Amino acid sequence: MNKTDPARLDRIVADARRNVDARSAGYRERALKIYPWVCGRCARSFTAANLRELTVHHRDHNHDNNPPDGSNWELLCLYCHDNEHQRQAEAQAGGRVQRATGTIATHSPFANLKALLGDKGEPR
Repeated sequence: MNKTDPARLDRIVADARRNVDARSAGYRERALKIYPWVCGRCARSFTAANLRELTVHHRDHNHDNNPPDGSNWELLCLYCHDNEHQRQAEAQAGGRVQRATGTIATHSPFANLKALLGDKGEPR
């Protein structure tokens, strides 16, 4: 039986987090200096008080592609950033996403509304 050393795992996780933080701090700080503090999708504005909710999105989805001019970045709020990554995941899945099958709804619930209302439906 192979036992794992919890202290070793903790060190690995801590090192990984430190590396991610160091990498993101560099391009995040540069992006916040280059671009206005506005979400590139929903146009929500940010201030120093809520700036933590504004993220840097890599347009090509490569977090190591950080050109000095910021051409691979866009600032997105947390919600738009999550939505963008969900869309990317769905696009990568392509035809492998299981689609709902069945018949198309043909019922129109308001088709007979005027007749049901009778004179009540006419403006006075």
